[in-house]
Amino acid sequence: MTPIRHNHSDPTGPADPPPAPGRPERAERNRSDADLVLNAARDCVLAVGVRRTTLTDVARRAGVSRMTLYRRWPDVHSLVGDLMTREWTAVAAEAMPPTADDRPVRARIVDGLVAGAAAFRAHPLFHKILDVDPELLLPYILDRRGASHEAFLGLLVAVLAAGHEDGSVRRAPVDLQARSLLLVVQSFTLSLRTMTDETDPDLSEAAFLGELRTLLERTLTP
Repeated sequence: MTPIRHNHSDPTGPADPPPAPGRPERAERNRSDADLVLNAARDCVLAVGVRRTTLTDVARRAGVSRMTLYRRWPDVHSLVGDLMTREWTAVAAEAMPPTADDRPVRARIVDGLVAGAAAFRAHPLFHKILDVDPELLLPYILDRRGASHEAFLGLLVAVLAAGHEDGSVRRAPVDLQARSLLLVVQSFTLSLRTMTDETDPDLSEAAFLGELRTLLERTLTP
C-alpha cells in the first residue's frame, strides 16, 4: 500500500519544489523491471517449486543479468517473499467490494473476506507453495507478521473504522478487531483442507466458506 504523504508546511510559504526531471519515469521503469523479475520468479516457482528455483533460472527467464537480481534480492527466499507479498496483496485488494458499493460496510467486509479466502484457495502460486514448500509459510503463521499481513491489516482497519461510523459494525478497538478477523480468515485459508471432505456436501469447501460467512457476520454485527 502506498503511504499517504502529508504536507505540514505553512500553506503561505513556498511550494514544494517540483520533482527532478525524469524521476517519475525512473520510478515507473524500476517498478516495471521489478514486475518483470517477479513474473519470472512466479513462473519458475509454478514450474519447479521454490527449493528448485535459483536466481540464475529467474534471471534467464526474465532476460536480465544475475547481478541485476543480486543488487536487490540476495537469495531466492527474499525474492519469493516479495513475490508472495505482491500476489497476496493483489488478491486481497481485488476481493474487497468497490467503495462505490452503497451497502452497509459490514456486508462489504464480509463479502470481501469470504471472497478473499476463496481466491487465495484457488490461487495457483498459493497451491504450489502449500503443496511443495509449505515450510515457507510457517514463520508467518507461528512467529511474525509479513509485509502482506501489514497490508491486509491496513485494509481492514480502514473498512472497520468506516463500519463503526455507519453503525453496521460492532464497535471494538479497531486494531484488535482487524487482527482477530485476520486470524480467523487465515486459519480458514491455510488449514481448510485438513477439515474438508469433498465426498460429503456438508463438509465441502463451499460449506466451510459459508460457515466462515456466518462467523464473520455474527462477530461484526453490533
